[in-house]
Amino acid sequence: MRIIKHAIITAILTLGTFSAAQAQVMKSADLEKYAKEKYGEKWLDAAANLASGLTLDKNESLTYQQVISDPGKTKQQIYVALNYWATATFDDKQAITLNDKEAGCIIIKSTIRNIAEHIGTLNSYSVSITPVIRLDIKEGKVRVTYTVQDYEVLTDISGGWFGVTDNEHKTYGDSKRKADDKTNAKLFDEKWEIAHHYPFVEKDPQKRTCAKALVMTHAYSNAIMDKVEEALKHGIVGNEDDDW
Repeated sequence: MRIIKHAIITAILTLGTFSAAQAQVMKSADLEKYAKEKYGEKWLDAAANLASGLTLDKNESLTYQQVISDPGKTKQQIYVALNYWATATFDDKQAITLNDKEAGCIIIKSTIRNIAEHIGTLNSYSVSITPVIRLDIKEGKVRVTYTVQDYEVLTDISGGWFGVTDNEHKTYGDSKRKADDKTNAKLFDEKWEIAHHYPFVEKDPQKRTCAKALVMTHAYSNAIMDKVEEALKHGIVGNEDDDW
């Protein structure tokens, strides 16, 4: 049984197992399927259940931390394995923001889009997250820290059920736009701080949207932790050993 150490957040994570051949970063549809299988299809209930075991850190961020041990490997071997994983996993060339072999530290910042979409009475919402993943490497072990402070949201003021009278002219936010994109005046880029929304705040106008966003954010942390452990102990494709 693995021991999950939470220096910042009190939570017990049951980490799922994914195929080594599966993409390391899950698509939103795959993540939603996984989240439903693990936590159920009622997002409000799932978020409330998770919140009972979660504590935000001093910056009001949702942070998970786990130490993964592999005593037979040196610091250099672990660094090489995880550097390979990070490089192979994140297509965005800017995703790896720090890669310091000597210090044994890799920091990754990469967006997973559209983890939650909701059509309300007047507005529709599309939520993405950009977790910061930090890998601190020592002899025989790595500490993984996964942090998300806010949800990145496109709010479509014409996208609600009463926003327009015909579906043909509805617009849906499906990705984060550039700050200077003025092509659709009805779409707004927003950041919703996790600490100020459901389930950490009971009375929340975006309650249903944020319930799903929290569950999906939590599920993605499980996937990341599991994938780092898989890469450390078994490699990405299974043939990265020294016997060649």
